[in-house]
Amino acid sequence: MKKNKKILVIMLMSVLLITGCTKQLKDAEGKVIQDKETKQVLIENILCRPDSLKETYEKELEKKQNDYKKMFEEGEISKKEYDKKIKNILDIDKLPVCTEISVVEGGYETFWTSVFVKPLAWVIVNVGKLLWNSYGLAIIVVTLLIKLVLLPFTIKSLKQSQMIQKAQPKLQKIEKKYANKTDQQSMMMKSNEMMAVYKEYKINPISGCLLGFIQIPLFFAFYEALYRLPILFENKFLGLHMGMTPLAGAQAGTWYYLILPILVGVVTYFSFKMNKKTMPNDQMKQMNMMFNIMIIMIFITSFSMSTAIIIYWVTNSLFTIIQNLLVKRSK
Repeated sequence: MKKNKKILVIMLMSVLLITGCTKQLKDAEGKVIQDKETKQVLIENILCRPDSLKETYEKELEKKQNDYKKMFEEGEISKKEYDKKIKNILDIDKLPVCTEISVVEGGYETFWTSVFVKPLAWVIVNVGKLLWNSYGLAIIVVTLLIKLVLLPFTIKSLKQSQMIQKAQPKLQKIEKKYANKTDQQSMMMKSNEMMAVYKEYKINPISGCLLGFIQIPLFFAFYEALYRLPILFENKFLGLHMGMTPLAGAQAGTWYYLILPILVGVVTYFSFKMNKKTMPNDQMKQMNMMFNIMIIMIFITSFSMSTAIIIYWVTNSLFTIIQNLLVKRSK
């Protein structure tokens, strides 16, 4: 009963978190607007005022306003619809300067934005100010700080994984024992025997999921904060434009941007490899196939990721690899 309550609380928290996401800037026809140089998709609900992209934003927003006016004059939309659309157009001048952003800027929006995205964005900006306005370095430092805060949970989860691997022979015997038995009594006996093994090895099946429920909201909050802070994607780090994607970099003739997807592919491969669990051969084959497909998909997707997102991804994955190595050596 207690376990069911825990699962219910986690599910409710997950529902609360998935509210208020990044909105892409679109023209009156609904087409996504990109920066011509970096191919970065412009974000409508940015948290602060853009600097180098301010002129681009103002030009696109003015065009959008004129298009709505034309649609109203030609009778395509009503006065009520026109007023609503004009009211929802982003006002650049009302936004704060990025270096002066505050946690409560703009008041309460949604649980997701107000509790996760805004505080994280504030931390990244202020860490960047302390690090000589190096916001690429700020992404690395804040990522490491978050990983360090979660380290006790991660170590506990890794130790649970090790105990599950030790218990696998006994669990596999139970699976074979009840392989062809589907009646209710056999299922109950199977469940009881498996729970006895969990108890013997001090395994908590739910504890492995808790880390994921903590990390997933933080990952998406970080992802959103990076996209909604113009000060990040307008700056450079190690000569790389943080708003530029590897694909855009290659198209512009700066081929060294292609190193980024390779880094993503390598760290993702080793990160996934180290998190594999021992399973029966059939399940292991399926797991390997799933991992390989995910790695390929992440590698392909990384070509359209901004440099800022890739910096976060590589830092996060590298830390995961190192901590896994340290835990395995100290067991």
